[in-house]
Amino acid sequence: MNQNYTTAFNVEQSPDEVFAAINNVRGWWSEDIEGKTDELGEFKHHYQDIHRCTIAITELIPGKKVVWHVIDNYFNFVVDKSEWKDTDIIFEITEKDGTTEVRFTHVGLVPSYECYSVCSDSWGTYINGSLRSLITEGKGQPNQSERIANKHGLENS
Repeated sequence: MNQNYTTAFNVEQSPDEVFAAINNVRGWWSEDIEGKTDELGEFKHHYQDIHRCTIAITELIPGKKVVWHVIDNYFNFVVDKSEWKDTDIIFEITEKDGTTEVRFTHVGLVPSYECYSVCSDSWGTYINGSLRSLITEGKGQPNQSERIANKHGLENS
């Protein structure tokens, strides 16, 4: 059984509009990003001292697919600091009955991971909430980390 975290939604917008929104990472995930997110290469994300990661964009197929490879990752709330390292984050864009399906899969983010509940909850918020809003309304809600961290009791007091 495939245990990788995955989620999907459909929108009215075109595959090209969806592709552009996915690559506008600051518009839906985090404004704390260093580097370009719309071309092959690396970018870095960080949220306080709770989460840092370095991501390589390894595949960009306009209107179809975006693939990220997590080169390095750090969470301050898990014992195994290598969680996420060498995992792949895949966005697949497919036209279906006049709508565009966005399928997000974090290959390697599995239920046995200590961060699984926090990470899957976070991705759900960012993908189904923020990214979807960016696509459909032109505005996402990046930097939801604080709300998610508070919900899971991760905030430093």
